[in-house]
Amino acid sequence: MFVQEEKIFAGKVLRLHVCTMEGAEWLEEVPEDTTVEKLKERCLKHCLPGSLEDPKTVTHHKLIHATSEKVLTDTKTVLEENIQDRDVLLLVKKRAPMLLPKMSDVVAEEKRKQEQKAPDKDAILKATANLPARSVDRSVTHHNMRDFPFLQFQTELRKILVSLIEVAQKLLALNPDAVELFKKANAMLDEDEEDRVDEIALRQLTEMGFPESRAVKALRLNHMSVTQAMEWLIEHADDPSVDAPLPGSAPAEAPAEGAASSAEAAAGPSSEEGGEEAKDELTEIFKKIRRKREFRPDPRAVIALMEMGFDEKEVVDALRVNNNQQNAACEWLLGDRKPSPEDLDKGIDTNSPLFQAILENPVVQLGLTNPKTLLAFEDMLENPLNSTQWMNDPETGPVMLQISRIFQTLNRT
Repeated sequence: MFVQEEKIFAGKVLRLHVCTMEGAEWLEEVPEDTTVEKLKERCLKHCLPGSLEDPKTVTHHKLIHATSEKVLTDTKTVLEENIQDRDVLLLVKKRAPMLLPKMSDVVAEEKRKQEQKAPDKDAILKATANLPARSVDRSVTHHNMRDFPFLQFQTELRKILVSLIEVAQKLLALNPDAVELFKKANAMLDEDEEDRVDEIALRQLTEMGFPESRAVKALRLNHMSVTQAMEWLIEHADDPSVDAPLPGSAPAEAPAEGAASSAEAAAGPSSEEGGEEAKDELTEIFKKIRRKREFRPDPRAVIALMEMGFDEKEVVDALRVNNNQQNAACEWLLGDRKPSPEDLDKGIDTNSPLFQAILENPVVQLGLTNPKTLLAFEDMLENPLNSTQWMNDPETGPVMLQISRIFQTLNRT
């Protein structure tokens, strides 16, 4: 029997599943030595009859191996592309190449962009040269900013703290152990005023990969602000002195002596010398605590505002009035400068419904008998950036939370 030579040496026949993006699907049987281009022609004949009359149709389509997501090369065979029996191929039309824009269109687009471009400073000055000068009433802007609930609370909080400090001092002075309590409080300020670090802020920085010692230093330098501390750490990453201790943090003898002297002063008068001397002693301790909690302006904000031409005293007053916020301090300096620094020492009306509601709250009443609450109020009064620290404190946090809730409740009514 005669058998054709081409049948004897014919390659293995593969059964391939072919799909299109339109959802058509069929089975194509091809020898493994068939080129991808020939396979593509057969597929196009099946799904697009008559399309091969245009020779570009083949080049405008491609075959993709579904499993490997590989685009098959037209000149290679099915065997060379490592296609197996029962594999799935996807017939896809290629995207049309992007046409290069005409030169006239490019010129027109550039001209349009130039016409829409914002004017520069010289053009603005030229266009507004003949306009009459007007002064902007910045007090209106400043007033509107304080209409936001959060800013309203921040403004009223200072007045509330001033009045609550007076109440707390009177309550604590009635305590027979008041001198002893504030002697301990004064010593506590001496020993760990610089050691206190916001644990939440520290954890955020250490989780970013910064060493704990550097993170602590950065937070102290930047008033516990995570954002500013992170900027400082990045800026001083290669600084040889980045790990050097802060000035005044190493020697511990001087504060110890101060604590000892304050302890001696607090323990001075005996019970026989009467309550007047104890009251005077409490007054002196209150003064010492307040001196330790003096306002510390943000040094970066001071430098930035002084570079604008403002006097240092004006800058410090502006930062004190605006809680160390540089932008708000700048607005205050350029505006009517209200409230004034003297207004900061004015408390809230003690007969107001807000203050009466605060004093009637049992959590606040209990907190006012704790010397630590008084220390927290004094600290927040002069350094508002430390308020987050006291809000997270287990002793002072509940008191601050109640004050905030009472304010928000009465503000909505």
